[in-house]
Amino acid sequence: MTSELDIFVGNTTLIDEDVYRLWLDGYSVSDAVALRVRSGILEQTGATAAVLQSDTMDHYRTFQMLERLLHAPPKLLHQLIFQIPPSRQALLIERYYAFDEAFVREVLGKKLSKGTKKDLDDISTKTGITLKSCRRQFDNFKRVFKVVEEMRGSLVDNIQQHFLLSDRLARDYAAIVFFANNRFETGKKKLQYLSFGDFAFCAELMIQNWTLGAVDPQADDMDMDLDKEFLQDLKELKVLVADKDLLDLHKSLVCTALRGKLGVFSEMEANFKVCGPIQSLSHWHRQPPEHCPLRATLLMPEIDRQNLSRGLVNVAAKLTHNKDVRDLFVDLVEKFVEPCRSDHWPLNDVRLFLNQYSASVHSLDGFRHQALWDRYMGTLRGCLLRLCHD
Repeated sequence: MTSELDIFVGNTTLIDEDVYRLWLDGYSVSDAVALRVRSGILEQTGATAAVLQSDTMDHYRTFQMLERLLHAPPKLLHQLIFQIPPSRQALLIERYYAFDEAFVREVLGKKLSKGTKKDLDDISTKTGITLKSCRRQFDNFKRVFKVVEEMRGSLVDNIQQHFLLSDRLARDYAAIVFFANNRFETGKKKLQYLSFGDFAFCAELMIQNWTLGAVDPQADDMDMDLDKEFLQDLKELKVLVADKDLLDLHKSLVCTALRGKLGVFSEMEANFKVCGPIQSLSHWHRQPPEHCPLRATLLMPEIDRQNLSRGLVNVAAKLTHNKDVRDLFVDLVEKFVEPCRSDHWPLNDVRLFLNQYSASVHSLDGFRHQALWDRYMGTLRGCLLRLCHD
């Protein structure tokens, strides 16, 4: 008796996306097999447990051989050992360099060094992400940083060119690299409400406006380093709060433009000192707090009630020191976000205030640093609106 068999021979490397995800998540072969069994794959395919074990091991061996190529993605495109369609190559690369939000929040702004790597055990325990996955993600961050740190040109473009990532993922890596290079503090308790997306949004604004590349496309490390000359020049903005005539005129312009437009006008007025003629302190001190917003605000002990304008200008003036650069987001939350949140400012009122506060400076005839102000506040306004979300 003879049997007829149809035989197909091919050399295309088969990639099971589900098994790839299990491998990326750091599961062992035995754990991956157990998870696949629970998914009902044996019933769906009619395979035996032994076949499933063998299939999983085979995929794991393939991924381990591919990993060295994934460390330098252009090599994956040009190698001839593994016949993988372009769409599959893109999937392998994108998922290999993807990261967990919980993990990146733990390391964002930290130095990508052996010291931080020693903390991965604790991060794994805290986040529930396997240690192997934490190491892969950390090594990816460090690898991208090392490749692009000395390059000229756009940080996002360099990352895309050398790692073949999507535009969105390349922008996320640019934010990670930028934060690691400038060591911004992101781990303080008062910053925990902020997501990686919030910080990445601010990073993109700073890269576009505050770095060397914002003014000199040929600068070394153009998107990595903040423009030190720009940070030094920010001290000139102190005249807005040091010069009484400019301060009074700025306050008057802002308050006049916003009167009747803000639901929290009295709170804004109190935080922005007094608009119009200032009455004697004895007058408002005799008033009960509910009749005097300024007194009521100053009597609240839980928030440092300094002038909102003075706070924003002082943040700028302090950016000449590395420690104050690192504490930028802490300062913004303390000096602006917390006072607004304590007074229950709606986000739209925050937007109206910041827009008018920024624009009114252009009507100050005695102020000579308009371009510097626009470069500073254009970025800060966007960051503050993002930081003020619920």
